[in-house]
Amino acid sequence: MKDLLQSINKRTIRADLNSGVVVFLVAIPLCLGIALASEAPLMSGIIAGIIGGIVIGSIGGSALGVSGPAAGLVAVIIAAQVTLGSFEAVLLATMIAGAIQLLLGVIRAGVIAYFFPTAVIKGMLAAIGIIIVLKQIPHAFGDDLDFEGNLTLFGAEGTNIFTEIGAFFAQVQPSAIIITIVGLVMLIVWNRPVLQRFRFFQIIPGPLAVVLTGVAMQLTLGWIHPEWTLGDSHLVNIPADSGPAEWIMLPDFSQIGNIDVWITGLVIAAVASVESLLCAEATDKLDPDRRITPMNKELRAQGIGNLLSGLVGGLPITQVIVRSSANIQSGGKTRFSAIFHGLLILVAVLAFPGFLNLIPLSALAAVLIMVGYKLAHPALWKKMYHTGWSQFIPFFITVVCIVVSKDLLIGIGIGMAVGILFVLHRNFRIPYTYQVTRDNNRPVINIKLSEVVSFLNKGNIITTLRVVPDGAHVVIDATQTMYIDPDVIDGLEDFKENAAHRGITFAIRGLDQLTGQAMPSPAKSLLKELEAHRKEEPPSSVVDNHDVSNSDMEEIAPA
Repeated sequence: MKDLLQSINKRTIRADLNSGVVVFLVAIPLCLGIALASEAPLMSGIIAGIIGGIVIGSIGGSALGVSGPAAGLVAVIIAAQVTLGSFEAVLLATMIAGAIQLLLGVIRAGVIAYFFPTAVIKGMLAAIGIIIVLKQIPHAFGDDLDFEGNLTLFGAEGTNIFTEIGAFFAQVQPSAIIITIVGLVMLIVWNRPVLQRFRFFQIIPGPLAVVLTGVAMQLTLGWIHPEWTLGDSHLVNIPADSGPAEWIMLPDFSQIGNIDVWITGLVIAAVASVESLLCAEATDKLDPDRRITPMNKELRAQGIGNLLSGLVGGLPITQVIVRSSANIQSGGKTRFSAIFHGLLILVAVLAFPGFLNLIPLSALAAVLIMVGYKLAHPALWKKMYHTGWSQFIPFFITVVCIVVSKDLLIGIGIGMAVGILFVLHRNFRIPYTYQVTRDNNRPVINIKLSEVVSFLNKGNIITTLRVVPDGAHVVIDATQTMYIDPDVIDGLEDFKENAAHRGITFAIRGLDQLTGQAMPSPAKSLLKELEAHRKEEPPSSVVDNHDVSNSDMEEIAPA
């Protein structure tokens, strides 16, 4: 919290307030839609959104990440209610998931986020952008039967996003089309230099102007033509006939001994942790200031958020890329934008739910279509293509698998597998360099091993040694190698034993210093170096001026 207060100033506060308003407007239908899709009480989504904004925003590590109920857990919540028999039991499982996440943060398991390739992260962002656009097309035409928060292509009873896009022509609402088109035009021109010269366009964010214009249009278009009146199904729908006493639900603590509750808690913790860490990594890549999220701190914050959400009747929480990207695209600067959006949700549902229920979903569709377009911008595809096939193919596969599958994590997993295949291929091809010379017509082959030689390199090295001609002299140079796998050592020893039968002389340099040693951690080595400098240098040293502390370094050091 101290770092948050230090980061807030006159320059950031205005941007955070504007961005918080935009994220609030995007979050309201998402919270309600995800609760509806999860077959949970509608206010459970609102509660999760409030806690995700205020609590996780206050104590989390992500500078611009926004947390709330996530579409990726919809299927888990539906199945859990069937298995456990009640939503109250799911709340208990959510609390267990929060406790597990908190423990993972304490033991510094957040480091797993750094092992996801950049191509896969960018593929996830592009895929979500495509799905956001596709899912908003029906809303743009006035077909608002599907819930706002669903990010999968497939719906109930065999329907999918493409059949829905075909079906919405029967549900076309002229008012919705007009509001969407006007909204998109406003968003396209709002930040143009010619308009930004005027103070009005600098103060009012484009998405907020789109929403306010949409409210005005939906109130007036019905006067122009009676058939253009938008019904309640085309507007935001916040329950306005209940109070806080009816919103809060308590967990069923009597189920604490139920093994299925614990299994559900483990599943929620696993899915929520991976999604949150991936979204935090993706948000860091979108952050204009390139700030790096301390993943363990973020994981602890997510755990505390889920503990509280389960305790008072909210859905499980993760960091959500839709809200986070909307926060960044709207100019958010610090975590205060996330906190402010949570406060706005709380005030809105308490003070003026009736006004929020005037917002057309088509106006929000225009905002989200622009968010999705920026996530899957054609320039990103062009850039990934020019970086080479080893980057583009995992990126493309991740996009395709997420877009056509029902599960964000399945798409990411397949993309990861493809990325790992490229890594294995590179490792198989480049485990060493070699030089061939001659000594009195006798071939001398010097093989210099790479810094790291894993068991994956064994086949390539052994294959190379097998083509060495009889009578040659072979030197294996491991003096620059930091780690060599025991399987590779066994292979070299086997070749050495057989070499004598072929008249081959064989020598290995630098192997003794590696046998039985673990590969050192560069981060921990750097930490030791900095600690040594702290003891040697006065308090005014460069290291102290940069405020590099033990806790900071441990946060980024691999576990």
